[in-house]
Amino acid sequence: MGIISIEKADHLFWLGRYTERVFTTLMTFFKYFDQMLDMDDRAYEGFCEKLAIPVIYEDMDDFIGKYLFSLEDPNSVYSNMMRAFDNAVILRDELSSDTLSYIQMSLDCMEHAKSHGNALAYDLQPVKDYLFAFWGCLDDNVEDEEGRNIIKCGKYLERLDLYMRLGFPYPYIEKEFNKFINRLHKIRIGYNLAEVSRLTEVVSLGEGWKARQQEALNALWNIF
Repeated sequence: MGIISIEKADHLFWLGRYTERVFTTLMTFFKYFDQMLDMDDRAYEGFCEKLAIPVIYEDMDDFIGKYLFSLEDPNSVYSNMMRAFDNAVILRDELSSDTLSYIQMSLDCMEHAKSHGNALAYDLQPVKDYLFAFWGCLDDNVEDEEGRNIIKCGKYLERLDLYMRLGFPYPYIEKEFNKFINRLHKIRIGYNLAEVSRLTEVVSLGEGWKARQQEALNALWNIF
């Protein structure tokens, strides 16, 4: 890939972020989906609050339909899948057709589930499987280490952000933080060392990091 332009680095970074956003929000959605069916049909409001998503949904069915499949809802899983696909298409030559195909299959699966799906958990499971395959194919087919590191830096930044917001246990936070820092130090893109230090300080508090959650998120947002 040689020297990576700022524009191409941006597409690589956001490809990592959007694929991870689809994967983790879809995985977490079904935990709330079960709560909505079994206990509280407005449990989605707590989900939206954690992700700072406006509660624009009329009821449970409206949330399920729009959050999963609406292209008009910028926070929907489908909208984020489309953004991942758009970035991947621009990077076709760098990714290879085989790697890109898994993003295409994830998108096709969502479109099929929107039109024909009756069992959402079953119909959408392949989306997560295809994204796993995409990440694996990325390691095999993208020879340029810098390109891979930028994608994974975006991926782990997004995962850390979501894990913090969604209340994942501290060992998960620490693990993803270490992955992110590892990739961050390998890319040749400018970043804010002071914000990295601030985030490191908060995460190093162990379980006490929760008292400074917003500070940690602010630091994460301001690293780039």
